[in-house]
Amino acid sequence: MKNLENVLNAMKNFLSYRIYDSDTVHLTIGTFLTIIIAIIAVTYILKLVHRLVTAKLPEEDKNKFISIFGFLKYLFYILVVVTILHSSGVNLTVLLTASAALFVGLGFALQYLFQDIISGILIILDQSLHVSDIIEVEGKVGRVFEIRLRTTRALTRDDKVLVIPNHKFLTDSIYNYTQNHKTTRESIKIGVAYGSDVQLVTKLLEEVADEQKSVLRSPKYFVLFEDFGDSALLFSLNYYTKDSFSDPRIKSEMRYKIDAKFRQNAISIPFPQRDVHLFQKNLTPKD
Repeated sequence: MKNLENVLNAMKNFLSYRIYDSDTVHLTIGTFLTIIIAIIAVTYILKLVHRLVTAKLPEEDKNKFISIFGFLKYLFYILVVVTILHSSGVNLTVLLTASAALFVGLGFALQYLFQDIISGILIILDQSLHVSDIIEVEGKVGRVFEIRLRTTRALTRDDKVLVIPNHKFLTDSIYNYTQNHKTTRESIKIGVAYGSDVQLVTKLLEEVADEQKSVLRSPKYFVLFEDFGDSALLFSLNYYTKDSFSDPRIKSEMRYKIDAKFRQNAISIPFPQRDVHLFQKNLTPKD
């Protein structure tokens, strides 16, 4: 029993041995060992969290978290060291005050950067956006080809790269044409002159849709008689396609065919007209 007590006293004296001593800093072997053990524990905990977070993600998305967890590792290292030193009686008031002011300034400067990164992490984790999705942002349509932690990149219909900060996916309304499936419904608006044979117009529009290769047969296309316009009878040709990214080209080809068929069948597409009536006022000359 006495031997055990002597061993414990010896260990206590060893751990309390000061390897650095000054008026404000007293660093002992025990404090130094505690820091090492805490750093090892943080390393293994972060590795475990990394595996749990990325377990069900594709390999490409897993690699995007390497830099994030690398940053978190060093951040937790600093926090652990500062906490242990402070709890050991080391006076860090000046250092903590200066660090707080620095972090506040950095927080204001980098707030949008952090918003983008956090949004990027959420997008990757919940898989709400995928590569090859067709999206519409601020009136621009693009096909996503890369999702990073800070930005998402899409190729527009005119072969320009659209760089989207990831926080926009959380703060703005963004259309995802293909999130549920790749099939989308599109439409072409057509106006024909009053007096036209509406049954013939419907038949011709259906023929155009049936002849177009990019138009799906199931779900089947259909024609709507939408309204009586000011200068025309308004129709819409509604169809389904799996190539919504190239839809402007599809619509252009169909409009060419519609114009040709209407000419062959004497169906005119009117232009807006306005009648202006002029009234002449008789003026009596003054004496």
